[in-house]
Amino acid sequence: MADRYAVIGNPVAHSKSPRIHAEFARATGQALSYEAIEAPLGGFAGAVAAFRASGGKGLNVTLPFKEEAYALCTGVSERARLARAVNTLMLKEGVFGDNTDGIGLVRDLAGNLQVDPGGKRVLLMGAGGAAQGVVAALLAAGAIELVIANRDMRRAQALAGRFPGLKASGYGALARGFDIVVNATSAGLQGAAPPLPAGVLGPGVLAYEMVYGRDTPFLAAARAAGARACDGLGMLVEQAAESFFLWRGVRPATAPVLERLRHG
Repeated sequence: MADRYAVIGNPVAHSKSPRIHAEFARATGQALSYEAIEAPLGGFAGAVAAFRASGGKGLNVTLPFKEEAYALCTGVSERARLARAVNTLMLKEGVFGDNTDGIGLVRDLAGNLQVDPGGKRVLLMGAGGAAQGVVAALLAAGAIELVIANRDMRRAQALAGRFPGLKASGYGALARGFDIVVNATSAGLQGAAPPLPAGVLGPGVLAYEMVYGRDTPFLAAARAAGARACDGLGMLVEQAAESFFLWRGVRPATAPVLERLRHG
């Protein structure tokens, strides 16, 4: 019988994770099934418990449950501890959590997009679970400056205060000079964009939208300003590969899957 895995979130019907993991399983010869579970708001823990009781082996966690997943765990990895957010659950004797978002972003930037964060000035917009999941990886990759911008300065300062050298800023105080601008807010899901001042986006800047599968206002603004614009599909595939490795002990190739998702 195939081992069961799933992605859990709200909403989750749009998720490409079932297709990605099905392709990984075929390519590596692993016997598993992977589905999508929409948990009701306020019902995350119950949905995880039900999946586990039915024999589920692991879960990917997406919006808005990454911080709830962290609180639910009986043990976490160092990556998850730094992020205080979990996107990968291993359901064994207890509930063990990890966070593969950061390594997924860095591998997409450096490997697929050929923009290594090492030595770069990076602006990260947002202070929720998505942003928390990638800070440590960007710093470990060698970003020479990492600035957190958020509408709520208290949240930006709270996140910045957890990492030496991290800076917090309101949007209005931002100036040009960033090499990479990452949108980790959920604004794109509502058809909006963070209020970036003119000049932050421009030629030579990589504008990276964590939302995938839609042309968000942030991406449109980036192109209009002459910046290179890219969505988060590569990050999705790379973090999925890391989750797959944690669950199965096999690391799948990502390039063929990403190519099919982009063009198939």
